[in-house]
Amino acid sequence: MNQAREAVGTVWRMESARIVGGLARYTGDLALAEDVAQEALAEALVTWPRDGVPHNPAGWLLTVGRRRAIDAFRRRSALDARYTALAHDLDEGGAATGAAAPVDTGDLLWDPDRIDDDVLALMFTACHPVLSPEARVALTLRVVGGLTSDEIARAFLVPTATVQARITRAKKTLQAARVPFEVPPREAWHERLGSVLSVVYVTFTEGSTATSGDDLLRPDLAHEAVRQARVLAHLVPDEPEVLGLLALLELTAARFPARTGPDGAPVLLADQDRRRWDRDAIRRGRAALVQAGRVGCGLGAYGLQAAIAECHAVAPTVEATDWERVVLLYEALGRLAPSPVVELNRAVAVSMAQGPAAALALVDELVGSALLAGSHLLPSVRGELLARLGRTEEARTELTRAVELCGNTRERALLEHKLRGLGS
Repeated sequence: MNQAREAVGTVWRMESARIVGGLARYTGDLALAEDVAQEALAEALVTWPRDGVPHNPAGWLLTVGRRRAIDAFRRRSALDARYTALAHDLDEGGAATGAAAPVDTGDLLWDPDRIDDDVLALMFTACHPVLSPEARVALTLRVVGGLTSDEIARAFLVPTATVQARITRAKKTLQAARVPFEVPPREAWHERLGSVLSVVYVTFTEGSTATSGDDLLRPDLAHEAVRQARVLAHLVPDEPEVLGLLALLELTAARFPARTGPDGAPVLLADQDRRRWDRDAIRRGRAALVQAGRVGCGLGAYGLQAAIAECHAVAPTVEATDWERVVLLYEALGRLAPSPVVELNRAVAVSMAQGPAAALALVDELVGSALLAGSHLLPSVRGELLARLGRTEEARTELTRAVELCGNTRERALLEHKLRGLGS
């Protein structure tokens, strides 16, 4: 029984996007597709332990989900044309009546030629511009990532009710805006694909350095973002920024094994055991970066960040890193996608290439602009630079401020350790 229930969970984690996508294509209703997919999942939890795992588990779930969709259409209207067409199509597929579908009927409904289009359409629909960024993230993790509301809530440290409300509002918004379930026309991809990539990037960022909570890393969240980036790269292999994002995520995730110690405490880049870095992930990331350069006319914002990550990945030590190249890449990134965080990271690179005094001038410009007011990152970097310049009292003030602003327990502990290192 336990093995059957584990099989349900495994299939759902691996195939949920394809199942929901296939159901959304058949019904034309993303909200209904997600609901009936959940009903099929619940039925599997009862049926599989009793009758055994089907020959084609994903096809079984799709078949049952389609049957539940037909039931929903029947409830809406017995003469509904959509129900009639779906019922006729299902009858031709050979599905039996009753709660338990025969284990092999899924083979007739699981069309591999449509799977990729369904997943891509699901991503574009969940990341439609009519939705808020928070709603896009929640809906994407739910329908594409297969995460539960509880899992999403834990990932972002918000109440489950908040996540559920965001998902519900997102579905209603898509219905009200009559957003079709489809891969948009190629000419509309630029805006829509940007939203998709943004959600994947934000999801990974939260997983790689949690903004709050007790853990520095949230590997499940980060690895789900990597998986989504791989799916996108498979579906649209000619888009350079998709490849750039994949390269960035692979190269960044490669350092995860060395970023925390046995007790979960953060390990600074200079102190990481680079032998623990995932060399396979580094190879995948570098290959994706090369491909991004081949299909595009120069690297985009994600590709430039990936190139920076590559500089770290190939360097044997922090000191041996090509910091001058890192500075140049940050300068290019700042022109292409300006942001205060990019400028702060450029200042860190400048401190390594040219010394703390040159970097402090850049950081002080950010202080004057107040663009990072409320973030612990700015006082943290400024405190480090002041400490390196021997301006201990000023450094202590900045690091104290950083501790007060930091929301992550592990990162805050590291800042407190640095503060104590300044002495009394």
